[in-house]
Amino acid sequence: MIDVLTLDSCRSTNTYLSEIAPTLSTDTVVVTREQTAGRGQRGNSWEAAPGLNLTCSILMFNRRAVKASRQFVLSEAVSLGIVDTVKHYLGANHQVTVKWPNDIYVGDKKICGILIENSISGGEIGRSIIGVGINVNQREFVSDAPNPVSIYNLVGREIPVDEVMTMMVDCIYRRVAMPFDEIHSAYKSCLWRKRRNNYIDVASGSGFSASIADVLPDGTLCLLDDCGTERRYLFKEVAVAP
Repeated sequence: MIDVLTLDSCRSTNTYLSEIAPTLSTDTVVVTREQTAGRGQRGNSWEAAPGLNLTCSILMFNRRAVKASRQFVLSEAVSLGIVDTVKHYLGANHQVTVKWPNDIYVGDKKICGILIENSISGGEIGRSIIGVGINVNQREFVSDAPNPVSIYNLVGREIPVDEVMTMMVDCIYRRVAMPFDEIHSAYKSCLWRKRRNNYIDVASGSGFSASIADVLPDGTLCLLDDCGTERRYLFKEVAVAP
């Protein structure tokens, strides 16, 4: 049983849910019509016009005893669940992928951002707060985000936001229940530009071409460059070349 709390407005659903999490004993979704200070990975912001997009967070208790060292499998499962959701509305004519670590892309445009904050207890995930922002019915984007797109932009019709939320939660929980090796295999097969891409090593500023060889259990990206050398990066240590 998953409880749903609906707010007219809040600064951040992740922040709100983290504040009330100690009082909750069951998995809970907090969804808001307007998020005034939505947060993305590493302090990035998230643009969402009020009432037009899905902005929500899921409090998920760890029923599978996921070790802290394997916590990235949750990010993989959540990403796949949202890919499933977006594909349902777009159909087979659009390629929906995961840009490592967990941005959801349609072609080369971003349709969803994810922010997962895990609480660790005894070497395992105690609970997770999964923040999701899916562009649903927004037609124009005014921020400096380079490549946003919405479901409406792609299919030309409005979709009820609450319907998208219900489907997304169902898809995420279905993916989370899968065996870990199946989650990881499906995640790797769904990665954006996995066969070859141009990258920039952030520390050195040097550019190189590589394919994705693997993603380790802690989320480390393993790239195989054109010289056959494996390069390993954590989030923000490597960037896609413009």
